[in-house]
Amino acid sequence: MADVTLSLGSNIDRHHHIRAGLAALRGHFGHVELSPVYESEAVGFDGEPFLNLVARIETELPVGELSERLRAIEAEHGRVRGEAKYASRTLDIDILTYDDRVGMIDGVELPRGEILKHAFVLKPLADLLPEGVHPTEGRSYRELLAERDFPGQGLWRIELE
Repeated sequence: MADVTLSLGSNIDRHHHIRAGLAALRGHFGHVELSPVYESEAVGFDGEPFLNLVARIETELPVGELSERLRAIEAEHGRVRGEAKYASRTLDIDILTYDDRVGMIDGVELPRGEILKHAFVLKPLADLLPEGVHPTEGRSYRELLAERDFPGQGLWRIELE
């Protein structure tokens, strides 16, 4: 079984889509560990605030099949592929890490570069796995978060309704 972390985000009917996405993950993978949920400003475009969190699952699916399954879950919840990179989303689910795999695997960048670029990814990841070690940086997510500043990326912990 592979130990996988996923980022989830939504800024369209966001409470509904995050809850529905989590229910779908539980339906496909069983137990899902969750970080706290954060509200964040849209990054890279003018849009409504996002809800973001990180989930941890175990799966026997290889990276490519897992990616396809996650895209199907997104599509079931109104996600349309081909939209701009920075745009509003009903549901966005990205593979952050897959065990300690590194590189481009089945079209998926591992570990995902956004871990080190965005507070809305690193903060919930550090909350969920503070002592987890980034596969290429060799340091814990807590350490990586402590040394980074994310100017212009407002982030607020909230309770999911």
